[in-house]
Amino acid sequence: MMPLESEKAKPSASSPLRRFAAPFAQSRAFPFLWLGHLISFLGSSITMVILPVLVYSLTGSSATMGIVMAVYMLPNVLMLPFAGHIVDRVDRVKIMLVADILRFLIMAATAFLALMHLLSIPLLLVLVGGYGLLDGLFQPAYAAVRASVFTPDIRIAANSLSQVTTQAARLIGPALGGLLITHWSAGLGFGIDAFTYLISMVCMLYLRKALGGRSRLGETAIRRSVHWKEDFKEGLAILRGHPWLWITILAFCFINICFTGVTSVLIPWLFKVHHSWEPYLYGLAVTFSGVGAIIAGLLLGMRSQWNHRGLIAYGGALISGLALLSLSFAQTAGAAIALFALEGFGIMLFSMIWEISLQDLVPQEAFGRVASLDMMGSFALLPVGFIVVGWTADWIGGIPTIAIFSGLGIAAILLVLCIPSIRRFQ
Repeated sequence: MMPLESEKAKPSASSPLRRFAAPFAQSRAFPFLWLGHLISFLGSSITMVILPVLVYSLTGSSATMGIVMAVYMLPNVLMLPFAGHIVDRVDRVKIMLVADILRFLIMAATAFLALMHLLSIPLLLVLVGGYGLLDGLFQPAYAAVRASVFTPDIRIAANSLSQVTTQAARLIGPALGGLLITHWSAGLGFGIDAFTYLISMVCMLYLRKALGGRSRLGETAIRRSVHWKEDFKEGLAILRGHPWLWITILAFCFINICFTGVTSVLIPWLFKVHHSWEPYLYGLAVTFSGVGAIIAGLLLGMRSQWNHRGLIAYGGALISGLALLSLSFAQTAGAAIALFALEGFGIMLFSMIWEISLQDLVPQEAFGRVASLDMMGSFALLPVGFIVVGWTADWIGGIPTIAIFSGLGIAAILLVLCIPSIRRFQ
């Protein structure tokens, strides 16, 4: 029997298609988690295009748009310390299910108000703030459930498949949102987003059944503390035990400000204002960034094991930074689009290695609080970064600002690579 089993294992190990199919074949829970998140993400990507168009049509004010985004982000960030405590003590799938129900109600109300032409900025701020609060609860729960479903035997393939299909949805959703707001109405787009949460709810019910007791992992966690502050400290203690985790979170507090500030604030300016290229070219650049990310996800998913993960992750971040720096010198739309694709490729290499390392290193019973700390590190300072990047661009010009912030991010990456525990991380 042993020779037969080893013969069977060889095709599985050598076939990328079988490796990508393994999560569906080996896990009853994976299809429901994957489909539920993919469908709801598609709806959210539609809304993320419709929302700014609606705000500008109501007010014509970029300051108002900034306030809308801040009202979304602030409750999200404030929820994260408490979310980690809740996620590690309550049925995690139930948290996701409740968040989906409430987000459905918010998006359905938004759709109704938009279709009835009753949606005002004050009402929109209330709805967006509630949505941000629920996102701050949902995301740590989703990360924790994903860590339990993406078991070591399917971890790389499952993460790769999830990231690739999410990027594909990111390509489809904005285009669909643009068509809806152009030819129909914002309310219809919000309604489609609400409907995706209904589909996600059904998937969550099946996921809970497939997981059984594992969905209640948080309820059986060690209850040495009952206060969120104690759980917060325990999460920090877990991070301190792994230099790869705490050093990377601290480093990306700064690197995210540099890179995300450039991509969110200055790359649209580069295409639309500095070069006066047609708007569709910026859309094409965003699309090709997603294509680059998909290629990176497929590449990483083609093997069941990768060595030198620290070098691969930070090498990807370095590629992303160099691509952003080069964008300040790009003189043609084709070159800029190719560089944006390279940026997407590089950042996906980092993101996938980071997700896999979290799932490998963090205990299941503490995953919620560690995931919330990771998200706080990623999101908390982004509003400050947007303001600083925008102010600097107004002061010294957009092109020097792209070069400065890309260069600072690259310098931070090279500095972190000087640390042996990061460079040698496996």
